[in-house]
Amino acid sequence: MAIIECVPNISEGRRPDVVAGIVDAARRVPGVRLLDVSSDASHNRSVITLAGEAAPLKAAVLALFEAALAKIDLTTHTGEHPRLGAVDVVPFVPIDGVTMDQCVALAKDTAQTVGERFGIPVYLYEAASASPLRKNLEDIRRGEFEGLGTKMTSHEWAPDYGPSSPHPTAGATVIGARMPLIAYNINLATDRIDVARKIAAAVRFSSGGFRFVKAMGVTLADRGIVQVSMNLTDYEKTPIHRVFEAVKHEAERYGVNVLESEIVGLVPAAALINAAGSVLQLNDFNRRQVLETRLRESDEEAEK
Repeated sequence: MAIIECVPNISEGRRPDVVAGIVDAARRVPGVRLLDVSSDASHNRSVITLAGEAAPLKAAVLALFEAALAKIDLTTHTGEHPRLGAVDVVPFVPIDGVTMDQCVALAKDTAQTVGERFGIPVYLYEAASASPLRKNLEDIRRGEFEGLGTKMTSHEWAPDYGPSSPHPTAGATVIGARMPLIAYNINLATDRIDVARKIAAAVRFSSGGFRFVKAMGVTLADRGIVQVSMNLTDYEKTPIHRVFEAVKHEAERYGVNVLESEIVGLVPAAALINAAGSVLQLNDFNRRQVLETRLRESDEEAEK
């Protein structure tokens, strides 16, 4: 069976009942597995992780859009995380028995239906995009919902599908195909947003940092602290522990301690195994030394 991961991000993280209703709309689709829901009130955003084959996942995404559009109004939405749409981004990720090209085809098919059915402009990104200007999510989302109307008057920002102007309450959405990424945040024991922004600039690729890191500094007003919020787009080439140590080192330059770090949504086991091996300085450690890995291998061998 082909397994595709789909990780819709919706612009709602403060109303649990609304999030639950949107999630339920997707999880009720036969053949779709709900793996995780992670909501953040400061970001006012929820990350939903689904898995399944192409047809059920498309149906689940359409059900999610229908539910979200009825409950999320970006004209009254506020939050620390940049956003372009009520359903902000929908990536499809190849996991097992499926190619990136198949995920690209699924992304385009879903995007076309979303544009036609809901009257929402849709941009394709990452592997699904044919335009270098629209590969990176942050480039597409720049200006956010509030600047979308003006941005879309430019020919180069005509959507791939859907109308040529924003939906009045849902904005636009970004749909694509990509490899697995890790949403990773590091919270700092300070309320100085300038420090978080300087550290984000130091570690992100676009300003000279790690090749596979996207980062921004945000305020967590409810906790009185700041955060370096990151996406790690290739955990093998830029491991979690290396990013953590870099952020910790940069924070020390400003006399600031790291309070904690967090993973949003799901993370590949290999990423944590690699981090553990490095931090603990384990000699010749490999994933087959993990009990659960060996048990799974044993079960698979027994089924053959």
